[in-house]
Amino acid sequence: MSTTVNPSGAGTPAGAGGAHLKGMARGGGLNLVGAVCNQAALFAIMAALAHVLGSADVGRYAECFALLSLLGLVSLAGFRSALTRFVAIHLADDDASGLRGTVRLGLGTTVAGATVLGLGLAAVAPWVADYFHDPRMVTGIRLVALTLPAATFSDAALAATQGWRTQRPFTYIGRIYEPVVRLALTAAALALGAGLVGALWALAIGAWTAAALAAWSLYRRMRLAPQADPVYRIREITSFSMVSWLSALAATGLIWAGTVLLGNLRSAQEVGVFNVSTRLVMLAVFVMAPINAAFSPHIAHLHHTGQNAELARTYGSATSWIVRLSMPAFVLLVVFPAELLRVFGHGFRTGAAVTVILAAGQLVSAAAGPCGTVLTMSGRVWLNMVDNVGVLVLDIALSMWLIPAYGAVGAAIAWSAALVVANVAKATQVRFTLGVAPSGAGIGKALLAGVPAVAAAMLVHRYVPGWLPTLVVGAVVVTVAYLAAVLLLGLSQDDRTMLSALLRGRGRVGRVVAGRTSTPGA
Repeated sequence: MSTTVNPSGAGTPAGAGGAHLKGMARGGGLNLVGAVCNQAALFAIMAALAHVLGSADVGRYAECFALLSLLGLVSLAGFRSALTRFVAIHLADDDASGLRGTVRLGLGTTVAGATVLGLGLAAVAPWVADYFHDPRMVTGIRLVALTLPAATFSDAALAATQGWRTQRPFTYIGRIYEPVVRLALTAAALALGAGLVGALWALAIGAWTAAALAAWSLYRRMRLAPQADPVYRIREITSFSMVSWLSALAATGLIWAGTVLLGNLRSAQEVGVFNVSTRLVMLAVFVMAPINAAFSPHIAHLHHTGQNAELARTYGSATSWIVRLSMPAFVLLVVFPAELLRVFGHGFRTGAAVTVILAAGQLVSAAAGPCGTVLTMSGRVWLNMVDNVGVLVLDIALSMWLIPAYGAVGAAIAWSAALVVANVAKATQVRFTLGVAPSGAGIGKALLAGVPAVAAAMLVHRYVPGWLPTLVVGAVVVTVAYLAAVLLLGLSQDDRTMLSALLRGRGRVGRVVAGRTSTPGA
């Protein structure tokens, strides 16, 4: 067992990790902007569908979206993580041949798989609709088949660009352009009376235009890399990818298992309620995905170059910021669940208990930090896979037991229980295999700062009348109380370093040059 390194950076020279912390801060800040756009677009789409079409069509849209997500992961075959990790490694080694071979292998494999799956899905769409006991879903399923190749290519190409330790293409194309275009097209479709089919056409058009932009962005970087004959390290890459694929498929299955099983065991209306509650809770942890995305290439680089102390320091900072940025949203979810659900209409207020249960599970996930990313990017992808498959089996078993009796509440209990088990297992494995502990003063301070925020929220809930004034005043009061507590408790030196880099990076023109690895990019 390796010696545990203090993730706070104690004992590390002050300037030793500045470059990676600053690079992660700039990339994480940019990704946060993208995550806000992405989550806001998803929230707005669900709200529009709920108000215009009703909860049943929200459920159908959610089922189609779940199908696209699951089949997208099947098509990627684990190359999303593999492309980021191996591109970063080849750039660190100045291996142009390996770089070109990895990119060609990853894109070719994923696009071929997505095309075959898309054609097959289009052919069996009536049988898939029968599984959901809903013949109206046939057209939607075929539109998912049309979207699948474009969405898969876009994911793979943008993952490859992240190997340059830049987040710009990933954020601008995948997190800003595509969801904003999808929202605009969905709004237009609903205004024209195109209904659910129009909303799903918006999904397809957004995916195909984003794929074109992703191809252009990757081409620009590959064009500046040194010319060399591609070398295909098929065994090394595919072995990593297959295990990563099983891991990612299980993780996505954990997200969507409740939706799929509710659609089969209960009704589309309950799927709609569960999915709206899920969207709300995912807003609380929207910071996790952008921080993980900025964190991933740095982990691959630091582990490959043997900078374990810097790896631990960066990991600790990432965990601390995930909890700190998520905490105000968790307070709102726990104290004002019914008021938040009223945004979607009266038919969704029954999801208050679901929202609170899901929030509890996601809070544990936030406190564990990006432990799964550390396992994958350090080459321990098989551990992450075992964890994800195990908790998916647990989630499905609990869902099949609880959903028939308790509906959406049962699905929420199953998902939260699985999240807790998964994150406790991964955090423990990171500590004992890499010697990195996902803990530190920052996490404790974030949790402590939440106490006055909860107290202030409960006072607002008790004394402010009306659901909308309660929600608006509560959001302001929680934010002010939480920020005041954070400032009183103070920031660490690493926190100040990252915050300073984030503020200085606003509006900065990117300086990342394709093929160069001397300075981490945004």
